[in-house]
Amino acid sequence: MSPIQTLKSIALVAAMALASVLQPAPARAAPAETLTVAGGCFWCVESDFEQVPGVLGAVSGYTGGTVENPTYKQVTRGGTGHFEAVQITFDPDRVSRERLLHLFFRSVDPTDAGGQFCDRGDSYRTAIFVSNKEESALAAQAKAKAEAQLGQKVVTPVLDAGPFYPAEAYHQDYYKGDSLVLTRFGPKRQHTAYKLYRNSCGRDARVKQLWGDAAPFAGS
Repeated sequence: MSPIQTLKSIALVAAMALASVLQPAPARAAPAETLTVAGGCFWCVESDFEQVPGVLGAVSGYTGGTVENPTYKQVTRGGTGHFEAVQITFDPDRVSRERLLHLFFRSVDPTDAGGQFCDRGDSYRTAIFVSNKEESALAAQAKAKAEAQLGQKVVTPVLDAGPFYPAEAYHQDYYKGDSLVLTRFGPKRQHTAYKLYRNSCGRDARVKQLWGDAAPFAGS
C-alpha cells in the first residue's frame, strides 16, 4: 500500500469513529406509569379505561383501607375503609395523566358522596390516589376543571396512595368474560350480565345527564 493510500485509510477510519461518537443516542421510551382511581363498580371503570389508546391494562382491586388482602365480601360489607378501585397502567408517551384524569371525572358522578349510581356505601365512593406532589397537583387541577364545567361541587377526594390489593381473579376483565353466571335476569354469560348490570344500574344515563356530550364512555 502506498503512503497516500495508507493516509486515506487512516482518515477513513478516523471519520467513521468520529461519526459513531457524534451519532445521537436513540430516544428512550418513557417507563409505564400507573393511575389508581375509584369510580364505583370496578368492572365498569376497568371496561372504560382499557379502551383508551395508550392504556396498557387495568386491574380491579381494593385500596384506601386498613385491612390487608381484603376480600370482596369484606369490602362491600363495610368496615375495612377500602374503596373498589382500579389501577390503570399507561404509556405516558401515548396518553398523559392529565388526559386520563379528565376522562375519569367525566365517566363518574363526582357530586355523589354516598356511592355511585345504584351502588351505595363507602366502598363505592369516588377517589383519586396520588403518590407525590406532582400527581396531587394534577389531580387537584383536574378536579377544579370538572367542578367549573359542572357548576356543582365535586366531592371526589384526592388521597395519598397506599397498598393496592388486586381483587379476586373472577373480577378481572369481568366485562368480557364468557363464563356462565346466575343473575336476577337468569343464567347469562359474563359479558352479557355485565351489560345488563351497567344498564340497570343507571351508570350511563346519569353520566350523560351530568356531562352530556363530554361523557367519553357512556353507552360503550
